[in-house]
Amino acid sequence: MKSQFDDFCNLHAAQSAANSAPGPRTVPGRIIAVPGTVSAALQTLIAAPYRTPAWDADPQTPAAWKELVSQLAADTRKQVQTSCGRLGVTLQPDIIEGVAVYRIRPRTIAPEHRNRLLVNTHGGGYVYNPGEAGALEGVLMAGFAQCEVLSIDYRMPPDHPFPAGLNDAVKVWKAVVAERNPRQIGLFGSSAGGGLAVATVLRAQAENVPLPGALSLGSPWVDLTQTGDTYQTNEWLDNILVSYRGYASRAAKLYANGHSLSDPLISPIHGEFRDFPPTILNSGTRDLLLSLTVLTHRKLRRAGVRAELQVYEGMSHCQYMSDPACPESEEAFTEISRFFDEHLES
Repeated sequence: MKSQFDDFCNLHAAQSAANSAPGPRTVPGRIIAVPGTVSAALQTLIAAPYRTPAWDADPQTPAAWKELVSQLAADTRKQVQTSCGRLGVTLQPDIIEGVAVYRIRPRTIAPEHRNRLLVNTHGGGYVYNPGEAGALEGVLMAGFAQCEVLSIDYRMPPDHPFPAGLNDAVKVWKAVVAERNPRQIGLFGSSAGGGLAVATVLRAQAENVPLPGALSLGSPWVDLTQTGDTYQTNEWLDNILVSYRGYASRAAKLYANGHSLSDPLISPIHGEFRDFPPTILNSGTRDLLLSLTVLTHRKLRRAGVRAELQVYEGMSHCQYMSDPACPESEEAFTEISRFFDEHLES
């Protein structure tokens, strides 16, 4: 009867032979357990099946894209409404310079945050989460940080590819800093929203517009090409994005609309980060975009920018937004709020 030791000896021999010369690493197939080092709530999220059809969607026409986006947005809106109730947050739609936004306010604003405004560029691969569905991250931030949030409902493909969304974000940013002290304003976003936040800062620099006092980037999609080690190491392990070869690669092309994916305003990792505001970055050990988060952090540091990296055990892509009852979710937003406290004027 074969023992586990015998199995390991056979695997050891096979792996040693397969990796005996310099080159790509050969890794055996294996089953990876849910870590016991995180909260029960996060363990449930980690154990959840892949999000279908979100991750592997392959719409062939603009109409098919719109149908998919509408279907997923309906579910996300329910999550937004539940989170509003749980955290005591209200949503108010508004228009700024022709751009749809949501003003998000908690029941109680912390005294030290009375003059603070946090501006959000939502995630969703530049195609998902239109309307109220895009306000989820803003709701969580307003609730946990006890401050006012402005969420930008920027235009998206298939009707409005690049640079429409970026133009919307820049319009709103210009309007906001024209009325308020930019040193009291933070800009934050996750995934595509993180990439859009970086691109917004690049545009603001180019147009001599005041920059935010601080920046928060959650697993930022700052390179729309398949660049970064964890696109390989965390493929099939991340249960949110799962694989770049799913919808992400198709959304990238839809958003770019014929422009180069290496354009610094599409993939802002290729931009210049000198004189960026202090930045906090968040990711997880199972995040498909962990490498992009790390690369962004290192590039900011090399540019002399104060940058802080927070990595959470077991989390997949932006999983800190999946359940406001999860202790790690509250921890993530509390850390971001603490960073804003350190770098924004009161």
